[in-house]
Amino acid sequence: MSLKSRKYLAFCAFLAAGTVLYACESSTDPDPIEDRILFDPALVELGDARAGTVEVINGGTRAIGPITLVPGTVTDVNGAQLGGARLISVPDEIPTLAPGASATVVLSLDVSTGPLGDYGVPLDAQVGGEVVRTLGILFTISASLPPGTTETLAITGGPTSVRQGDVVIYTAETRDSTGALVADPTLNWTVLPLSAGHFDTAGRLVGYEPGAATIIAFASGITDTLEITIDARNGPAGTFIVVGQGLLTERFMSDLWVFGDYAYTGTWNCRSGACGDRLLVWNVSNPATPLLTDEVLVDARTVNDVKVSADGAIAVITHEASSDGQNGVTLLSLADPANPSVIRRFTSGLESGVHNVWIEGNYVYVAVDGVGNGMRVLDITNPSNPSIVASYYAGSSFLHDIYVRDGLAFLSHWNAGLVILDVGNGVAGGSPSNPVEVGRIETSGGQTHNAWYWPAAEYVFVGEEDLSTPGIMHVVDVSDLQNPEEVATFRVPGTTPHNFWLDESRGILYLAWYENGIRALDVSGALLGELDKQGREIAWSTYSGVFGCFAGLKTCTWAPQLHGGNIFVSDLNTGLWVLQPTF
Repeated sequence: MSLKSRKYLAFCAFLAAGTVLYACESSTDPDPIEDRILFDPALVELGDARAGTVEVINGGTRAIGPITLVPGTVTDVNGAQLGGARLISVPDEIPTLAPGASATVVLSLDVSTGPLGDYGVPLDAQVGGEVVRTLGILFTISASLPPGTTETLAITGGPTSVRQGDVVIYTAETRDSTGALVADPTLNWTVLPLSAGHFDTAGRLVGYEPGAATIIAFASGITDTLEITIDARNGPAGTFIVVGQGLLTERFMSDLWVFGDYAYTGTWNCRSGACGDRLLVWNVSNPATPLLTDEVLVDARTVNDVKVSADGAIAVITHEASSDGQNGVTLLSLADPANPSVIRRFTSGLESGVHNVWIEGNYVYVAVDGVGNGMRVLDITNPSNPSIVASYYAGSSFLHDIYVRDGLAFLSHWNAGLVILDVGNGVAGGSPSNPVEVGRIETSGGQTHNAWYWPAAEYVFVGEEDLSTPGIMHVVDVSDLQNPEEVATFRVPGTTPHNFWLDESRGILYLAWYENGIRALDVSGALLGELDKQGREIAWSTYSGVFGCFAGLKTCTWAPQLHGGNIFVSDLNTGLWVLQPTF
Protein backbone atom coordinates (compact mmCIF):
# COMPACT_ATOMS: atom_id res chain seq x y z
CA MET A 1 0.00 0.00 0.00
CA SER A 2 1.35 3.46 -0.90
CA LEU A 3 2.10 6.08 1.72
CA LYS A 4 -0.71 8.24 0.39
CA SER A 5 -3.15 5.31 0.66
CA ARG A 6 -2.10 4.70 4.27
CA LYS A 7 -2.56 8.40 5.06
CA TYR A 8 -5.96 8.35 3.40
CA LEU A 9 -7.19 5.36 5.40
CA ALA A 10 -5.79 6.72 8.65
CA PHE A 11 -7.43 10.07 8.17
CA CYS A 12 -10.76 8.53 7.13
CA ALA A 13 -10.64 6.39 10.26
CA PHE A 14 -10.05 9.49 12.34
CA LEU A 15 -12.99 11.32 10.76
CA ALA A 16 -15.19 8.27 11.15
CA ALA A 17 -14.53 8.37 14.89
CA GLY A 18 -16.18 11.77 15.01
CA THR A 19 -19.57 13.00 13.98
CA VAL A 20 -18.96 13.09 10.22
CA LEU A 21 -19.32 9.59 8.85
CA TYR A 22 -19.15 10.33 5.13
CA ALA A 23 -16.17 12.65 4.73
CA CYS A 24 -14.19 10.13 2.68
CA GLU A 25 -16.06 8.55 -0.21
CA SER A 26 -18.30 5.74 1.01
CA SER A 27 -20.83 3.36 -0.43
CA THR A 28 -23.70 5.25 1.15
CA ASP A 29 -24.62 8.87 0.54
CA PRO A 30 -26.76 10.64 3.16
CA ASP A 31 -27.58 13.51 0.78
CA PRO A 32 -30.89 13.48 -1.06
CA ILE A 33 -30.17 13.48 -4.79
CA GLU A 34 -31.51 17.02 -5.18
CA ASP A 35 -29.08 18.40 -2.54
CA ARG A 36 -25.74 16.80 -3.32
CA ILE A 37 -22.60 18.86 -2.70
CA LEU A 38 -19.33 17.20 -3.73
CA PHE A 39 -15.62 17.97 -3.42
CA ASP A 40 -13.25 17.18 -6.29
CA PRO A 41 -10.92 15.67 -5.30
CA ALA A 42 -12.52 14.10 -2.24
CA LEU A 43 -9.17 14.19 -0.42
CA VAL A 44 -6.51 16.88 -0.87
CA GLU A 45 -2.85 16.33 -0.02
CA LEU A 46 -0.99 19.63 0.27
CA GLY A 47 2.66 19.77 -0.74
CA ASP A 48 5.58 21.77 0.65
CA ALA A 49 3.81 25.03 -0.17
CA ARG A 50 0.94 23.84 2.05
CA ALA A 51 -1.50 25.30 -0.44
CA GLY A 52 -3.75 23.91 -3.14
CA THR A 53 -7.20 24.09 -4.71
CA VAL A 54 -10.40 22.06 -4.67
CA GLU A 55 -13.61 22.22 -6.71
CA VAL A 56 -16.94 22.44 -4.87
CA ILE A 57 -19.59 20.94 -7.15
CA ASN A 58 -23.37 20.89 -7.07
CA GLY A 59 -24.00 17.30 -8.12
CA GLY A 60 -27.70 17.52 -7.39
CA THR A 61 -30.77 18.46 -9.36
CA ARG A 62 -31.60 21.86 -7.87
CA ALA A 63 -29.74 25.04 -6.93
CA ILE A 64 -28.03 25.04 -3.52
CA GLY A 65 -26.62 27.89 -1.48
CA PRO A 66 -25.15 29.80 0.04
CA ILE A 67 -22.52 27.22 0.98
CA THR A 68 -20.35 28.11 3.96
CA LEU A 69 -16.92 26.50 4.29
CA VAL A 70 -15.94 25.90 7.90
CA PRO A 71 -12.45 24.55 8.72
CA GLY A 72 -12.00 22.12 11.58
CA THR A 73 -9.12 21.53 13.95
CA VAL A 74 -5.69 20.54 12.67
CA THR A 75 -4.67 17.24 14.28
CA ASP A 76 -2.32 14.36 13.81
CA VAL A 77 -3.78 11.02 12.77
CA ASN A 78 -4.23 10.08 16.44
CA GLY A 79 -6.42 13.11 17.07
CA ALA A 80 -3.87 15.25 18.93
CA GLN A 81 -4.33 18.93 18.12
CA LEU A 82 -1.52 20.89 16.44
CA GLY A 83 -1.40 24.18 18.30
CA GLY A 84 -1.19 27.45 16.33
CA ALA A 85 -2.20 25.83 13.02
CA ARG A 86 -5.28 26.81 11.04
CA LEU A 87 -6.78 26.12 7.64
CA ILE A 88 -7.72 29.08 5.42
CA SER A 89 -10.16 28.79 2.51
CA VAL A 90 -10.69 31.51 -0.06
CA PRO A 91 -13.56 32.13 -0.48
CA ASP A 92 -15.12 30.94 2.75
CA GLU A 93 -18.64 31.24 1.36
CA ILE A 94 -19.95 30.29 -2.07
CA PRO A 95 -23.12 31.87 -3.44
CA THR A 96 -25.85 29.68 -4.83
CA LEU A 97 -24.60 26.95 -7.18
CA ALA A 98 -26.83 25.84 -10.03
CA PRO A 99 -27.09 22.11 -10.79
CA GLY A 100 -23.81 20.96 -12.34
CA ALA A 101 -22.04 24.22 -11.47
CA SER A 102 -18.78 24.35 -9.54
CA ALA A 103 -16.59 26.85 -7.69
CA THR A 104 -12.85 26.80 -7.08
CA VAL A 105 -11.57 27.21 -3.52
CA VAL A 106 -7.95 28.01 -2.66
CA LEU A 107 -6.73 26.18 0.43
CA SER A 108 -3.73 27.14 2.54
CA LEU A 109 -2.39 26.17 5.94
CA ASP A 110 -1.13 28.78 8.36
CA VAL A 111 1.35 26.66 10.29
CA SER A 112 4.88 27.44 11.42
CA THR A 113 6.20 24.19 12.80
CA GLY A 114 5.35 21.20 14.96
CA PRO A 115 6.38 17.62 15.69
CA LEU A 116 7.41 15.71 12.60
CA GLY A 117 4.63 13.59 11.16
CA ASP A 118 1.40 13.44 9.18
CA TYR A 119 -1.50 15.77 9.90
CA GLY A 120 -5.05 16.28 8.75
CA VAL A 121 -7.81 18.86 8.92
CA PRO A 122 -11.44 18.63 7.79
CA LEU A 123 -13.25 21.34 5.86
CA ASP A 124 -17.03 21.25 6.26
CA ALA A 125 -19.40 22.46 3.56
CA GLN A 126 -22.46 23.73 5.41
CA VAL A 127 -25.84 24.75 4.06
CA GLY A 128 -28.25 26.39 6.50
CA GLY A 129 -25.92 25.53 9.37
CA GLU A 130 -25.91 21.80 8.58
CA VAL A 131 -22.88 19.89 7.32
CA VAL A 132 -23.58 18.42 3.88
CA ARG A 133 -20.05 17.32 2.93
CA THR A 134 -16.60 17.24 4.49
CA LEU A 135 -13.30 17.44 2.70
CA GLY A 136 -10.26 15.66 4.08
CA ILE A 137 -6.98 17.60 3.85
CA LEU A 138 -3.57 16.05 4.55
CA PHE A 139 -0.08 17.48 4.96
CA THR A 140 3.25 16.44 6.41
CA ILE A 141 5.75 18.20 8.65
CA SER A 142 9.05 16.60 7.67
CA ALA A 143 11.43 19.09 9.29
CA SER A 144 11.34 22.20 11.43
CA LEU A 145 11.03 25.35 9.40
CA PRO A 146 14.46 27.01 9.07
CA PRO A 147 15.22 30.66 9.84
CA GLY A 148 14.06 32.89 7.00
CA THR A 149 10.80 30.99 6.52
CA THR A 150 7.88 33.11 5.34
CA GLU A 151 5.71 34.33 8.21
CA THR A 152 3.93 37.24 6.50
CA LEU A 153 2.81 37.86 2.94
CA ALA A 154 1.49 41.05 1.34
CA ILE A 155 0.52 41.92 -2.23
CA THR A 156 2.53 45.08 -2.95
CA GLY A 157 1.97 45.91 -6.61
CA GLY A 158 -0.55 45.55 -9.41
CA PRO A 159 -3.62 47.41 -10.66
CA THR A 160 -7.11 47.15 -9.22
CA SER A 161 -8.65 47.70 -12.67
CA VAL A 162 -7.63 45.49 -15.60
CA ARG A 163 -8.79 45.56 -19.23
CA GLN A 164 -9.88 42.19 -20.61
CA GLY A 165 -7.05 40.63 -22.63
CA ASP A 166 -4.32 42.94 -21.28
CA VAL A 167 -1.40 41.41 -19.42
CA VAL A 168 -0.51 42.99 -16.06
CA ILE A 169 1.93 41.96 -13.35
CA TYR A 170 1.39 41.64 -9.61
CA THR A 171 4.08 41.56 -6.94
CA ALA A 172 4.13 40.42 -3.34
CA GLU A 173 6.55 40.59 -0.43
CA THR A 174 7.26 37.65 1.84
CA ARG A 175 8.93 38.28 5.21
CA ASP A 176 10.22 36.09 8.02
CA SER A 177 9.52 36.41 11.76
CA THR A 178 12.10 39.22 12.07
CA GLY A 179 10.42 41.23 9.32
CA ALA A 180 13.24 40.66 6.86
CA LEU A 181 12.39 40.10 3.21
CA VAL A 182 12.76 36.49 2.06
CA ALA A 183 12.59 34.94 -1.38
CA ASP A 184 9.95 32.24 -1.06
CA PRO A 185 10.08 29.79 -3.99
CA THR A 186 6.57 28.59 -3.13
CA LEU A 187 5.00 31.98 -3.90
CA ASN A 188 2.16 31.47 -6.34
CA TRP A 189 -0.89 33.26 -7.66
CA THR A 190 -4.46 32.55 -8.64
CA VAL A 191 -7.60 34.50 -9.48
CA LEU A 192 -11.15 33.73 -8.46
CA PRO A 193 -13.37 32.89 -10.09
CA LEU A 194 -11.01 30.89 -12.32
CA SER A 195 -13.06 31.99 -15.32
CA ALA A 196 -11.98 35.58 -14.63
CA GLY A 197 -8.45 35.15 -15.94
CA HIS A 198 -5.15 33.31 -16.02
CA PHE A 199 -1.92 33.72 -14.03
CA ASP A 200 1.51 32.51 -15.09
CA THR A 201 4.26 31.60 -12.63
CA ALA A 202 5.81 35.08 -12.89
CA GLY A 203 2.72 36.75 -11.42
CA ARG A 204 1.40 37.98 -14.77
CA LEU A 205 -2.39 38.05 -15.07
CA VAL A 206 -4.49 38.26 -18.20
CA GLY A 207 -8.14 39.05 -17.70
CA TYR A 208 -10.79 36.87 -19.32
CA GLU A 209 -14.24 37.59 -17.95
CA PRO A 210 -15.41 41.15 -17.20
CA GLY A 211 -16.59 41.72 -13.64
CA ALA A 212 -15.34 41.57 -10.09
CA ALA A 213 -12.50 39.18 -9.24
CA THR A 214 -10.16 38.35 -6.38
CA ILE A 215 -6.38 38.07 -6.75
CA ILE A 216 -4.80 35.63 -4.29
CA ALA A 217 -1.10 35.29 -3.51
CA PHE A 218 -0.10 32.29 -1.41
CA ALA A 219 3.18 30.98 -0.05
CA SER A 220 4.05 28.59 2.77
CA GLY A 221 0.41 28.36 3.80
CA ILE A 222 -0.06 32.14 4.05
CA THR A 223 -2.29 34.19 1.74
CA ASP A 224 -3.11 37.75 0.84
CA THR A 225 -5.93 38.95 -1.40
CA LEU A 226 -6.70 41.93 -3.61
CA GLU A 227 -10.11 42.78 -5.03
CA ILE A 228 -10.01 43.92 -8.67
CA THR A 229 -12.35 44.72 -11.55
CA ILE A 230 -11.89 43.35 -15.07
CA ASP A 231 -13.27 45.74 -17.69
CA ALA A 232 -14.51 44.74 -21.16
CA ARG A 233 -11.81 45.03 -23.82
CA ASN A 234 -13.80 47.19 -26.26
CA GLY A 235 -11.17 46.64 -28.96
CA PRO A 236 -11.56 46.86 -32.74
CA ALA A 237 -14.87 45.57 -34.07
CA GLY A 238 -16.53 45.24 -37.43
CA THR A 239 -17.36 42.84 -40.25
CA PHE A 240 -16.13 41.55 -43.59
CA ILE A 241 -17.94 42.80 -46.70
CA VAL A 242 -17.75 40.71 -49.86
CA VAL A 243 -16.21 42.87 -52.60
CA GLY A 244 -15.83 40.33 -55.39
CA GLN A 245 -15.34 36.69 -56.34
CA GLY A 246 -13.44 34.76 -58.98
CA LEU A 247 -15.52 31.59 -59.09
CA LEU A 248 -13.73 28.26 -59.55
CA THR A 249 -15.81 25.09 -59.34
CA GLU A 250 -14.20 22.62 -61.77
CA ARG A 251 -11.09 22.25 -59.57
CA PHE A 252 -10.14 22.63 -55.93
CA MET A 253 -8.07 25.74 -55.24
CA SER A 254 -4.97 25.72 -53.02
CA ASP A 255 -2.67 28.55 -51.90
CA LEU A 256 -2.43 32.09 -53.27
CA TRP A 257 -0.03 35.02 -53.59
CA VAL A 258 -1.08 38.50 -54.65
CA PHE A 259 1.41 40.91 -56.21
CA GLY A 260 0.51 44.19 -57.88
CA ASP A 261 -2.62 43.75 -60.00
CA TYR A 262 -2.43 39.95 -60.12
CA ALA A 263 -3.30 37.04 -57.87
CA TYR A 264 -1.65 33.66 -58.46
CA THR A 265 -3.43 30.59 -57.11
CA GLY A 266 -2.59 26.89 -57.07
CA THR A 267 -4.87 23.91 -57.59
CA TRP A 268 -5.25 20.87 -55.37
CA ASN A 269 -5.86 17.16 -55.84
CA CYS A 270 -8.71 16.05 -58.15
CA ARG A 271 -12.33 17.13 -58.38
CA SER A 272 -14.62 15.13 -60.65
CA GLY A 273 -11.59 14.09 -62.67
CA ALA A 274 -10.07 17.60 -62.97
CA CYS A 275 -6.77 17.52 -61.08
CA GLY A 276 -4.48 20.17 -59.63
CA ASP A 277 -2.13 20.43 -62.59
CA ARG A 278 -2.02 24.21 -63.04
CA LEU A 279 -1.36 27.67 -61.74
CA LEU A 280 -4.20 30.17 -62.22
CA VAL A 281 -3.54 33.84 -62.93
CA TRP A 282 -6.17 36.44 -61.96
CA ASN A 283 -6.29 40.12 -62.84
CA VAL A 284 -7.48 41.83 -59.65
CA SER A 285 -6.94 45.45 -60.67
CA ASN A 286 -10.69 45.74 -60.10
CA PRO A 287 -11.21 43.69 -56.92
CA ALA A 288 -14.94 43.53 -57.57
CA THR A 289 -14.42 41.43 -60.70
CA PRO A 290 -11.32 39.18 -60.58
CA LEU A 291 -10.67 37.96 -64.14
CA LEU A 292 -8.85 34.76 -65.01
CA THR A 293 -6.15 35.73 -67.56
CA ASP A 294 -3.98 32.63 -67.88
CA GLU A 295 -3.31 29.08 -66.73
CA VAL A 296 0.16 27.53 -66.50
CA LEU A 297 -0.08 23.73 -66.90
CA VAL A 298 2.52 21.51 -65.24
CA ASP A 299 3.01 17.80 -64.58
CA ALA A 300 1.35 17.43 -61.17
CA ARG A 301 -1.88 16.37 -59.54
CA THR A 302 -1.43 19.09 -56.90
CA VAL A 303 0.15 22.53 -57.19
CA ASN A 304 -0.07 23.12 -53.45
CA ASP A 305 1.92 26.35 -53.14
CA VAL A 306 2.92 29.46 -55.06
CA LYS A 307 5.29 32.21 -53.94
CA VAL A 308 6.40 35.41 -55.68
CA SER A 309 9.80 37.05 -55.12
CA ALA A 310 9.92 40.42 -53.34
CA ASP A 311 10.68 42.25 -56.61
CA GLY A 312 7.85 40.48 -58.46
CA ALA A 313 10.22 39.05 -61.06
CA ILE A 314 9.94 35.33 -60.33
CA ALA A 315 7.30 32.91 -59.05
CA VAL A 316 7.88 29.38 -57.80
CA ILE A 317 5.18 26.71 -57.85
CA THR A 318 5.32 23.22 -56.33
CA HIS A 319 4.66 19.75 -57.79
CA GLU A 320 3.15 16.75 -56.03
CA ALA A 321 2.06 13.40 -57.53
CA SER A 322 3.51 14.13 -60.97
CA SER A 323 3.05 11.43 -63.63
CA ASP A 324 6.80 11.11 -64.26
CA GLY A 325 7.54 10.70 -60.54
CA GLN A 326 10.01 13.60 -60.55
CA ASN A 327 7.88 16.31 -58.90
CA GLY A 328 10.11 19.24 -57.86
CA VAL A 329 9.38 22.93 -58.48
CA THR A 330 8.84 25.13 -61.53
CA LEU A 331 10.35 28.62 -61.75
CA LEU A 332 8.32 31.18 -63.68
CA SER A 333 9.19 34.56 -65.13
CA LEU A 334 6.69 37.30 -64.33
CA ALA A 335 8.08 39.75 -66.86
CA ASP A 336 4.53 39.69 -68.18
CA PRO A 337 2.62 39.25 -64.90
CA ALA A 338 -0.60 38.39 -66.71
CA ASN A 339 1.04 35.55 -68.62
CA PRO A 340 3.87 33.86 -66.67
CA SER A 341 6.42 31.89 -68.69
CA VAL A 342 8.33 28.81 -67.57
CA ILE A 343 12.03 29.36 -66.88
CA ARG A 344 12.91 25.92 -65.59
CA ARG A 345 11.50 22.89 -63.83
CA PHE A 346 13.94 21.65 -61.18
CA THR A 347 13.58 18.13 -59.73
CA SER A 348 16.95 16.85 -58.49
CA GLY A 349 16.65 15.93 -54.79
CA LEU A 350 12.99 16.95 -54.80
CA GLU A 351 11.54 13.85 -56.48
CA SER A 352 9.34 12.79 -53.55
CA GLY A 353 7.26 15.95 -53.94
CA VAL A 354 7.28 19.54 -52.71
CA HIS A 355 4.53 20.81 -50.43
CA ASN A 356 5.58 24.40 -49.71
CA VAL A 357 8.31 26.89 -50.58
CA TRP A 358 9.57 30.31 -49.51
CA ILE A 359 11.59 32.77 -51.63
CA GLU A 360 14.09 34.97 -49.80
CA GLY A 361 16.55 36.90 -51.93
CA ASN A 362 18.28 34.55 -54.35
CA TYR A 363 17.25 31.42 -52.44
CA VAL A 364 14.21 29.18 -52.42
CA TYR A 365 13.62 27.24 -49.21
CA VAL A 366 11.87 24.00 -50.13
CA ALA A 367 9.77 21.72 -47.88
CA VAL A 368 10.26 18.25 -49.38
CA ASP A 369 7.55 15.63 -48.83
CA GLY A 370 8.18 12.58 -46.67
CA VAL A 371 9.78 11.65 -43.37
CA GLY A 372 13.56 11.98 -43.53
CA ASN A 373 13.69 14.64 -46.24
CA GLY A 374 13.20 17.99 -44.52
CA MET A 375 14.40 21.20 -46.16
CA ARG A 376 16.45 21.88 -49.27
CA VAL A 377 17.87 25.33 -50.07
CA LEU A 378 17.86 26.17 -53.76
CA ASP A 379 20.18 28.89 -55.12
CA ILE A 380 18.32 30.69 -57.96
CA THR A 381 20.87 33.41 -58.61
CA ASN A 382 20.72 32.05 -62.14
CA PRO A 383 17.05 30.96 -62.39
CA SER A 384 17.68 28.88 -65.49
CA ASN A 385 20.35 26.87 -63.70
CA PRO A 386 19.38 26.52 -60.00
CA SER A 387 21.32 24.30 -57.61
CA ILE A 388 20.82 22.82 -54.14
CA VAL A 389 23.30 24.39 -51.72
CA ALA A 390 22.09 23.03 -48.35
CA SER A 391 19.71 20.65 -46.63
CA TYR A 392 18.36 20.22 -43.10
CA TYR A 393 16.28 17.61 -41.28
CA ALA A 394 15.01 17.88 -37.70
CA GLY A 395 15.54 14.17 -36.97
CA SER A 396 11.91 13.06 -36.95
CA SER A 397 8.57 13.64 -38.65
CA PHE A 398 8.15 15.45 -41.96
CA LEU A 399 8.51 19.12 -42.85
CA HIS A 400 5.29 20.86 -43.84
CA ASP A 401 6.11 24.55 -44.32
CA ILE A 402 8.89 27.19 -44.14
CA TYR A 403 8.81 30.91 -43.31
CA VAL A 404 12.02 32.96 -43.67
CA ARG A 405 12.60 36.46 -42.36
CA ASP A 406 15.53 38.50 -41.04
CA GLY A 407 17.93 35.66 -41.72
CA LEU A 408 15.88 33.18 -39.66
CA ALA A 409 14.01 30.19 -41.06
CA PHE A 410 10.99 28.94 -39.13
CA LEU A 411 10.27 25.33 -40.03
CA SER A 412 6.83 23.88 -39.32
CA HIS A 413 8.15 20.37 -38.85
CA TRP A 414 4.89 18.65 -37.85
CA ASN A 415 5.39 16.56 -34.70
CA ALA A 416 9.06 17.58 -34.44
CA GLY A 417 7.63 21.04 -33.70
CA LEU A 418 8.68 24.54 -34.68
CA VAL A 419 12.39 24.61 -35.54
CA ILE A 420 14.34 27.88 -35.83
CA LEU A 421 17.42 28.02 -38.09
CA ASP A 422 19.97 30.76 -38.58
CA VAL A 423 20.25 31.22 -42.36
CA GLY A 424 22.04 34.56 -42.28
CA ASN A 425 20.83 36.32 -39.15
CA GLY A 426 24.19 35.93 -37.45
CA VAL A 427 22.88 34.64 -34.13
CA ALA A 428 24.54 31.25 -34.68
CA GLY A 429 26.82 31.87 -37.66
CA GLY A 430 24.43 30.33 -40.20
CA SER A 431 23.84 31.16 -43.83
CA PRO A 432 21.57 29.92 -46.65
CA SER A 433 24.26 27.42 -47.62
CA ASN A 434 24.93 26.48 -43.99
CA PRO A 435 21.71 26.49 -41.91
CA VAL A 436 22.40 26.25 -38.17
CA GLU A 437 19.72 25.26 -35.68
CA VAL A 438 19.10 27.91 -33.03
CA GLY A 439 16.15 26.49 -31.09
CA ARG A 440 13.01 24.42 -31.31
CA ILE A 441 9.77 23.83 -29.46
CA GLU A 442 7.12 21.12 -29.64
CA THR A 443 3.90 23.06 -29.25
CA SER A 444 1.13 21.32 -27.31
CA GLY A 445 -0.84 19.06 -29.65
CA GLY A 446 1.90 18.69 -32.28
CA GLN A 447 0.98 18.75 -36.00
CA THR A 448 2.87 22.03 -36.51
CA HIS A 449 1.50 23.20 -39.86
CA ASN A 450 2.48 26.83 -40.55
CA ALA A 451 4.14 29.82 -38.91
CA TRP A 452 4.29 33.62 -39.12
CA TYR A 453 7.18 35.44 -37.41
CA TRP A 454 6.56 38.95 -36.07
CA PRO A 455 10.00 40.37 -35.20
CA ALA A 456 8.75 43.59 -33.59
CA ALA A 457 6.68 41.66 -31.04
CA GLU A 458 9.03 38.64 -30.87
CA TYR A 459 6.15 36.22 -31.40
CA VAL A 460 5.59 33.38 -33.84
CA PHE A 461 2.00 32.43 -34.64
CA VAL A 462 1.89 28.68 -35.23
CA GLY A 463 -0.97 26.72 -36.76
CA GLU A 464 -1.87 23.21 -35.59
CA GLU A 465 -3.67 21.36 -38.37
CA ASP A 466 -5.32 18.57 -36.41
CA LEU A 467 -7.95 17.17 -38.77
CA SER A 468 -9.25 14.69 -36.18
CA THR A 469 -10.12 17.33 -33.56
CA PRO A 470 -10.46 21.11 -33.65
CA GLY A 471 -7.04 22.66 -34.25
CA ILE A 472 -5.39 25.50 -32.39
CA MET A 473 -3.30 28.57 -33.14
CA HIS A 474 -0.33 28.67 -30.77
CA VAL A 475 1.62 31.81 -29.84
CA VAL A 476 5.33 31.19 -29.24
CA ASP A 477 7.52 33.79 -27.52
CA VAL A 478 10.91 33.90 -29.31
CA SER A 479 12.48 36.76 -27.37
CA ASP A 480 15.04 34.09 -26.49
CA LEU A 481 15.54 32.31 -29.81
CA GLN A 482 17.37 29.45 -28.16
CA ASN A 483 14.54 28.80 -25.72
CA PRO A 484 11.21 29.51 -27.42
CA GLU A 485 8.20 29.32 -25.11
CA GLU A 486 4.51 28.81 -25.84
CA VAL A 487 2.57 31.57 -24.07
CA ALA A 488 -0.91 31.67 -25.60
CA THR A 489 -3.46 29.84 -27.74
CA PHE A 490 -6.52 30.64 -29.84
CA ARG A 491 -9.23 28.02 -30.42
CA VAL A 492 -12.34 27.98 -32.57
CA PRO A 493 -14.97 25.24 -32.06
CA GLY A 494 -15.29 22.88 -34.99
CA THR A 495 -12.57 22.52 -37.59
CA THR A 496 -8.89 23.29 -37.80
CA PRO A 497 -6.92 26.37 -38.94
CA HIS A 498 -4.89 26.55 -42.14
CA ASN A 499 -2.78 29.57 -43.21
CA PHE A 500 -2.35 33.04 -41.64
CA TRP A 501 -1.52 36.61 -42.65
CA LEU A 502 -0.59 39.34 -40.15
CA ASP A 503 -1.27 43.06 -40.50
CA GLU A 504 1.69 44.07 -38.37
CA SER A 505 0.94 47.80 -38.49
CA ARG A 506 -2.35 47.22 -36.66
CA GLY A 507 -1.66 43.99 -34.78
CA ILE A 508 -4.46 42.11 -36.55
CA LEU A 509 -3.97 38.45 -37.46
CA TYR A 510 -6.09 37.00 -40.27
CA LEU A 511 -6.60 33.26 -39.96
CA ALA A 512 -8.04 30.87 -42.54
CA TRP A 513 -10.04 28.30 -40.58
CA TYR A 514 -11.45 25.91 -43.21
CA GLU A 515 -15.23 25.55 -42.65
CA ASN A 516 -15.10 28.25 -39.98
CA GLY A 517 -14.15 30.79 -42.62
CA ILE A 518 -11.86 33.77 -42.22
CA ARG A 519 -11.17 35.15 -38.73
CA ALA A 520 -9.66 38.49 -37.65
CA LEU A 521 -7.92 38.48 -34.26
CA ASP A 522 -6.54 41.38 -32.24
CA VAL A 523 -2.98 40.33 -31.29
CA SER A 524 -1.76 43.73 -30.13
CA GLY A 525 0.17 44.05 -26.89
CA ALA A 526 1.53 41.26 -24.72
CA LEU A 527 -0.10 37.86 -25.29
CA LEU A 528 -0.83 35.27 -22.60
CA GLY A 529 -3.33 32.50 -21.95
CA GLU A 530 -6.41 31.66 -24.04
CA LEU A 531 -6.95 34.48 -26.53
CA ASP A 532 -10.44 33.25 -27.43
CA LYS A 533 -11.57 34.16 -23.88
CA GLN A 534 -10.25 37.72 -24.00
CA GLY A 535 -12.62 39.59 -26.29
CA ARG A 536 -9.90 39.74 -28.96
CA GLU A 537 -11.76 38.27 -31.93
CA ILE A 538 -12.72 41.21 -34.14
CA ALA A 539 -14.79 39.58 -36.88
CA TRP A 540 -15.31 36.35 -38.79
CA SER A 541 -17.08 35.38 -41.98
CA THR A 542 -18.16 32.30 -43.88
CA TYR A 543 -18.61 34.61 -46.88
CA SER A 544 -20.57 32.08 -48.99
CA GLY A 545 -23.19 31.74 -46.27
CA VAL A 546 -22.76 27.97 -45.78
CA PHE A 547 -19.75 25.90 -44.86
CA GLY A 548 -18.20 22.49 -45.47
CA CYS A 549 -15.00 21.42 -47.19
CA PHE A 550 -15.22 19.22 -50.31
CA ALA A 551 -18.91 20.06 -50.50
CA GLY A 552 -20.13 22.00 -53.50
CA LEU A 553 -20.10 25.78 -53.10
CA LYS A 554 -19.65 25.85 -49.35
CA THR A 555 -16.99 27.79 -47.42
CA CYS A 556 -13.62 26.10 -46.99
CA THR A 557 -11.04 28.83 -46.36
CA TRP A 558 -7.46 27.93 -47.32
CA ALA A 559 -5.39 31.13 -47.12
CA PRO A 560 -5.74 34.91 -46.65
CA GLN A 561 -3.56 37.79 -47.84
CA LEU A 562 -3.94 41.47 -47.04
CA HIS A 563 -3.37 43.53 -50.21
CA GLY A 564 -4.45 47.06 -51.05
CA GLY A 565 -6.72 47.26 -48.00
CA ASN A 566 -8.65 44.13 -48.96
CA ILE A 567 -8.34 40.54 -47.80
CA PHE A 568 -7.87 38.13 -50.70
CA VAL A 569 -8.97 34.62 -49.74
CA SER A 570 -8.41 31.35 -51.56
CA ASP A 571 -11.24 28.94 -50.93
CA LEU A 572 -10.82 25.23 -51.63
CA ASN A 573 -14.36 24.85 -52.97
CA THR A 574 -15.22 28.13 -54.63
CA GLY A 575 -12.06 29.94 -55.75
CA LEU A 576 -10.88 33.48 -55.12
CA TRP A 577 -12.75 35.87 -52.83
CA VAL A 578 -12.08 39.55 -52.12
CA LEU A 579 -13.30 40.83 -48.73
CA GLN A 580 -13.17 44.31 -47.24
CA PRO A 581 -12.63 44.61 -43.46
CA THR A 582 -14.76 47.35 -41.89
CA PHE A 583 -12.57 47.69 -38.81
